[in-house]
Amino acid sequence: MFKKILILLVLIIVPATSFAAEKKEPVKHLNDEQIYSELKKLALMFEVARESFVEEADEKKMLEGAMNGMLGALDPHSSYLSEDDFKDFNDKSHGEFGGLGIQITSDKGAVMVISPIDDTPAEKAGIKAGDYITHIDGEQVFDMTLNQAVKKMKGRAGTKIKLTIVSEGKEPKTLTLKRAIIKVKSIKFEEKGEDKKIGYIRISDFGATTSKELIEAIKKLEKKKVIGYVVDVRNNPGGYLTAAIDVADAFLDGGEIVSTRGKDKNDVIRSFAKPGDLTHGKPVVVLINHGSASASEIIAGAIQDNNRGLIMGSQSFGKGSVQQQKPLGDGTAIHITIARYYTPSGKSIQGEGITPDVEVLQSKVEVLEKKQSLYSEASFKNALKNEDSDKKKSDDKEEDDKNLSDEEKEAKDYQLQRGMDMVRAIAKIKTKTDVKKSKKEEKSNSDEKIKPYKKRIK
Repeated sequence: MFKKILILLVLIIVPATSFAAEKKEPVKHLNDEQIYSELKKLALMFEVARESFVEEADEKKMLEGAMNGMLGALDPHSSYLSEDDFKDFNDKSHGEFGGLGIQITSDKGAVMVISPIDDTPAEKAGIKAGDYITHIDGEQVFDMTLNQAVKKMKGRAGTKIKLTIVSEGKEPKTLTLKRAIIKVKSIKFEEKGEDKKIGYIRISDFGATTSKELIEAIKKLEKKKVIGYVVDVRNNPGGYLTAAIDVADAFLDGGEIVSTRGKDKNDVIRSFAKPGDLTHGKPVVVLINHGSASASEIIAGAIQDNNRGLIMGSQSFGKGSVQQQKPLGDGTAIHITIARYYTPSGKSIQGEGITPDVEVLQSKVEVLEKKQSLYSEASFKNALKNEDSDKKKSDDKEEDDKNLSDEEKEAKDYQLQRGMDMVRAIAKIKTKTDVKKSKKEEKSNSDEKIKPYKKRIK
């Protein structure tokens, strides 16, 4: 009845309410007679509501609400997709859509930011993972559904919208953003470090072209003779399962990448890496944080469980379920959870996330020694003032982060800097190990050559 299409791991909207550990009671199934009775009750409710509601009832809206409620009762990721919703979903999946470039989730009736997409109005406005949106154009969003919130934020490119944002430990602020056509480029890469020897690969999502873009990036970085790689999947909410498998495969020479397991215990699909590590065994550090979900967690789990590299950063989001779209033939569809996924070691990360090998919380470097001591000539009563002091104070003002260059922003990225340090350290250890191994092999070969002569001497 349903035509299967590509499996996706994560929607741009990722409800968080499913991640709390929840002990479920055994399902009590209804028999056919009971199901028929409940369906009759549903039809009766529809008729009574349509006839008795104080205003003109919108039948289509009522029926869509009933279908959404039915699927939403299964889990927060299952939903009914209207014609418009299904079209929007496909637009997002193909890497281009209109809006602000922000992934959101519901959190106890509020709208929480999973992460802004790179180079979008939301990211440029300084919206960060963990922020809460309380108002859209002055309208309160508490208890608003995610679809309603998303529709209010959508709009024609160039039009403006006001969002009230609450960040942890800060006063609410209202930002005015200009909507744009969001074109998601999966991969960005460059050589980093003073010697340009660290291959940095930023993966912002897992789309249809991610694998191809990654292979090109690695080829170019290998030509630059980088000593290792930092793979950055922070604030990456996921995407295509096939893309996640291909990305992990690029860094592995074999071994399991991920397994998916459906309702039937025998319904297990395992994916393995093909021979051939595109990075030739060079050190790999994967950066994750709480905004790393789904496909990002597959990458981290595969690298971690195959001992291919180190995972650094903070605990990941913990979305370990697989969704599929089942079209209904009239432009609408069902978006439904069909399986869970597991890391190579057999661990489900649903609700738990990936624990980094080295926890590095995002921090900022502060100057502990002040430029001017509390006790100096200037601290004395009636001390003569320096005529240029006002000018100096003005010159010493801290520059706003928004005006920093890319290099200055990179220097302030504590997790990235520690990841690059780790790649250098592993590369040095590996080089020393290789040299020792080479010398040992040379000595062994030399001993083999002189064995006959030793016998003659005896």
